[in-house]
Amino acid sequence: MHVEKLTIPDILLITPARFEDSRGYFTETFNAPRMATHGLTLPFVQDNQSLSRQKGVVRGLHCQAPPHAQGKLVRCTQGAIWDVAVDIRIGSPTFGKWVAATLTGENGSQLWIPPGFLHGFCTLSDDVVVQYKCTDVWNRESERAVLWNDPALAIDWPVAPGDAIVSDKDAAAGDLLSVSGIFAFGE
Repeated sequence: MHVEKLTIPDILLITPARFEDSRGYFTETFNAPRMATHGLTLPFVQDNQSLSRQKGVVRGLHCQAPPHAQGKLVRCTQGAIWDVAVDIRIGSPTFGKWVAATLTGENGSQLWIPPGFLHGFCTLSDDVVVQYKCTDVWNRESERAVLWNDPALAIDWPVAPGDAIVSDKDAAAGDLLSVSGIFAFGE
């Protein structure tokens, strides 16, 4: 398992080893003791899966506020996504900054996004399946969202605003200030 800290060091790009032969491959997508050696010790209590039928679907930017803050271990099992995490922890040296990674069914990479970060992705192909493990269950009252193309974030999305396929709910999301103060750095 290869683990890489991204430019925001709390975000980890995890690429499990793959063992391939003429039949296909085998990979261990999660191993608690190995993850713990990289500081990932939160329990996972919910698994989610989404299907996006078209290239250019944008989902996010989402998070959950305490007491139901979620960490997410995200992977793409079919197709390809551009996965984004945005630091919204007040006092963090990387507050308002973002990192992204391309996750595909072929590369098997996963992105660890701890509580205190917004999460979103853009599909890079048709018929994309994304799966993620969460450290808390979904809670409607704790759900928060920021507009995917909020100018304050300056995220360099791989889709033009007029071509993005966004839900009505995500299109009506607030700006970065709407989630400011729900997380503090070092908590």
